Amino acid sequence: MAAIAVSLATSLTSAVVPSSLTSFVFNKLNSAPCLRFTFSVSRFSSYRGGGKLMAHSLVRATLGLTQPANIDVPKIALSAKEIDVAEWKGDILAVGATEKDMTKDDSKRFENSLLKNLDAKLGGHLSEASSEEDFTGKPGQSLVLRVPGHGAKRIGLIGLGKSATNAYAFRNFGEAIAAAAKNAQSSNVGIVLASSGSTSNESKLNIASAIASGTVLGTYEDNRYKSDSKKPVLKSVDILGFGTGPELDKKLKYAEDVSSAVIFGKELVNSPANVLTPAVLAEEATKIASTYSDVFSATILNAEQCKELKMGSYLGVAAASDNPPHFIHLCYKPPSGPIKAKLALVGKGLTFDSGGYNIKTGPGCSIELMKFDMGGSAAVLGAAKAIGQVKPPGVEVHFIVAACENMISGTGMRPGDILTASNGKTIEVNNTDAEGRLTLADALIYACNQGAEKIIDLATLTGACVVALGPSIAGVFTPSDELANEVFSAAEASGEKLWRMPLEESYWESMKSGVADMVNTGGRPGGAITAALFLKQFVDEKVQWMHIDIAGPVWNEKKRTATGFGIQTLVEWVRQHSS
Repeated sequence: MAAIAVSLATSLTSAVVPSSLTSFVFNKLNSAPCLRFTFSVSRFSSYRGGGKLMAHSLVRATLGLTQPANIDVPKIALSAKEIDVAEWKGDILAVGATEKDMTKDDSKRFENSLLKNLDAKLGGHLSEASSEEDFTGKPGQSLVLRVPGHGAKRIGLIGLGKSATNAYAFRNFGEAIAAAAKNAQSSNVGIVLASSGSTSNESKLNIASAIASGTVLGTYEDNRYKSDSKKPVLKSVDILGFGTGPELDKKLKYAEDVSSAVIFGKELVNSPANVLTPAVLAEEATKIASTYSDVFSATILNAEQCKELKMGSYLGVAAASDNPPHFIHLCYKPPSGPIKAKLALVGKGLTFDSGGYNIKTGPGCSIELMKFDMGGSAAVLGAAKAIGQVKPPGVEVHFIVAACENMISGTGMRPGDILTASNGKTIEVNNTDAEGRLTLADALIYACNQGAEKIIDLATLTGACVVALGPSIAGVFTPSDELANEVFSAAEASGEKLWRMPLEESYWESMKSGVADMVNTGGRPGGAITAALFLKQFVDEKVQWMHIDIAGPVWNEKKRTATGFGIQTLVEWVRQHSS
């Protein structure tokens, strides 16, 4: 295994040298002591197709004696086949049907050729059942029939609505297939569209990828913290009617890699704050670097090193917690070839946010969900994992997280305190619950100092953005039309919903302080906009920058689980920059 230099807190009261450490020597990094060690990934962690067991060798025993179970995520084999769907053999044949596909003639038989062929094989049973069950192809509708004596044991009709034209719709189609397969306890599934129209070859590749991704992600359940749980039985998925060949195989492999990264991101966000501390988040980052050591390097800065870099804004937030901060920096460089673009992804890494002295109270404060306040860092590290697998050429990418907790103690920052960021700008803290932007300030400055030409930060930053856009859409803020076009193109290909918001400069008046350069919050009106304007103060004017507020889509309230939002868009954006 390649050695990875990791800077750790020198106090062994809060950090214990892991038993799997094979050698270490004291060295100098940025004029501060650090540990340099070599470790075995197989002994230090267990990667399992997207999820993994978090180790706890660098932190004290977790509160409540809770540790995640080492549950393997079943690997689903994705393949493309070109056969007559009526002859396909397996547990369930899932057919995506639009409302137009469900049109019937005067004799109440399907007009769509694929459905007509299937119906003939079934003696008219499919058309009869769809009429009786009033299945019209509306989105969210599904009809599953058991058909003994045929190639497929079951045939499922899944509604696509009036039309399905984007990755979002096809990913939802895949998730609906996963739900149908789960209910039927199916181990293999065949997937086909009733009609593909005059779809181009490139569109077919993207559609197949979105369906495959939705099916894999829809199958996954995070059962690591349950004492008893059922394992999903789906083992294989055949994509039918999209052709075959190396291009399609490569696209399905890409969908598999990115889906495993989304699962990793979900597991990070789902993990409670008594398990996922800043130290453990840093551990997960170093595991990525060691697993893909041919393209990744890792640097983890402790509080003293951050102090030497004058990160007063970040350290002010971290000051109240017994769990020390860990500043995470992963750097991806392709194994060969010239670098044509330098990018940075910055994620908010608050592993828990109490609100500080402005403690979160009252209905709707969601303090019990503040483990997801590191959703931005999960997106960034999930993207890093996928990039390590895909290995795009021609692009250098920096993954940066200022990880810490926002707690309450006698050493914590108070309302009215003035913090000094690493670029020398001073901030009057008028609300300790507007802490994420304080950590991001120093992280953005650090990203600029790495020579990044384009920076995207992701953060569960404001409730105001949820009020504006609801739970499914992320808010985008950027002064760069070029960067906006790039990211929206990537989001469209990935099936994630973004909406561009204004950076109204006149609102900056509310952010001015009488005693410092700025305050950290301008109040309720336009709260998501003023938060973005705050971040803008810490980005070099020469750098193209975007802020994405993911406070809404980071969490699925209905399913009570993380979504892994942002990972697919980030990976696609990086891939589009590769040569």
